[in-house]
Amino acid sequence: MGSVPSRGGKGGSSPRTSIADLGAESARHHRDFGAGSLIVCDRLVRIYVAAGIEVQALQGLDLLVDEGEIVALVGASGSGKSTLMNILAGLDAPTAGAVRVAGNDLAAMSARQRLAYRRRVVGFVWQQTNRNLLPYLTAQQNAELPMRLAGARPRARRERAVELLELLGLGECLHRRPDQMSGGEQQRAAIAVALTNDPKVLLADEPTGELDSVTAAEVFSALQKANVELGVTVLIVTHDPAVSSVVRRVVAIRDGRTSTETLRDTLAGDGEVVPHAVEYAVLDRAGRLQLPREMTEPLGMRGLVRLEAEPDHIGVWPGQRSARKRHRPENPGESR
Repeated sequence: MGSVPSRGGKGGSSPRTSIADLGAESARHHRDFGAGSLIVCDRLVRIYVAAGIEVQALQGLDLLVDEGEIVALVGASGSGKSTLMNILAGLDAPTAGAVRVAGNDLAAMSARQRLAYRRRVVGFVWQQTNRNLLPYLTAQQNAELPMRLAGARPRARRERAVELLELLGLGECLHRRPDQMSGGEQQRAAIAVALTNDPKVLLADEPTGELDSVTAAEVFSALQKANVELGVTVLIVTHDPAVSSVVRRVVAIRDGRTSTETLRDTLAGDGEVVPHAVEYAVLDRAGRLQLPREMTEPLGMRGLVRLEAEPDHIGVWPGQRSARKRHRPENPGESR
């Protein structure tokens, strides 16, 4: 016990690999997952218990985001998007799995370390404008506040706040309180506040959800400017098709796991630049694949399905149980 035979030795010998070696190899692959990525979610699980009932908000979610990307997260209500954002923001902790942001292991952090993480590594923008800014402070004072809490000098605070607000088109709002600004101006000021301590990641949870289409475009443009000009990695939770249709990478979450990714690029043909998008299903490391309901339901696929390996693809066919349900006569007497 403690080792397993290995095929193929020379001279009749049978090299044996210990179970400990296999465990070490598995652990190495686990550690190597996401090496080089800024954000790594590795089989992330979050379970809530309410009134004695377990709710699995995240069910083994995998996600990798490279430094400098701008990514939109989409999905139905209850799919796990906001839970994921709260974990990445250091506001919540996973039940199981691993999550790393800029080398920080969020699952192993103390409360004090989480506070430092939220001040230095991530910036967060809420959907509700009144949660982002203190109502009795001006835009500049709001932008200076995180730096003041981090111990920055007054002159450095002022210069950084003014620089960010002007970059986001708010030069005229420096001395205005939130009630003296429009909803779009408030959200752009909130982005400036989130950027003041030069975070690695900017998280935005439905930042355009309460805005009209024109104002929403201005806020999204500010997020793009932060990504391009400041180099910050941006994750946006959104239901706004105007946002998800222009982001290069859109990750869909369903039932607590990533289900599809849409990658956008531009093709040049005959001197014309043509937008091009391809949607991919996500095959996770456990081999799980979520087949879209709009594809499975017309074929009556449920329960068992049959797989067939082809040279360049895998075929998926309704299983016997699915086929029986699909072709079962409404009147049992008709089959006699």
